[in-house]
Amino acid sequence: MKINLIPLGTRFEYEGEIYTKTGPMTAATEKGGQRMIPRYAVLKPVGEMPPAPPPAPGRQVDVAQIRTAFDAYHAVALRLADDFARPELEAARQGFLKALGD
Repeated sequence: MKINLIPLGTRFEYEGEIYTKTGPMTAATEKGGQRMIPRYAVLKPVGEMPPAPPPAPGRQVDVAQIRTAFDAYHAVALRLADDFARPELEAARQGFLKALGD
């Protein structure tokens, strides 16, 4: 198991010593010291793993708001672009709208 896969507070064994995860890549020994644990280190869990925290709620976006903001941006881009760049800008706009699902 890798350090980034275990939740904070989890106890594990590394290089013959027992540690408790205290940060993204740090752990405290039972003797009281702190140590960086490399991402490549293979760790052995000690005891039961605490449950993983619930995932953070995803940010909801309003497609209409995104489209309005993009249309405003695109109008400025068209005004600033020369005649040779406009077809490329329009192709990029169509790709963006397709990715939005419009």
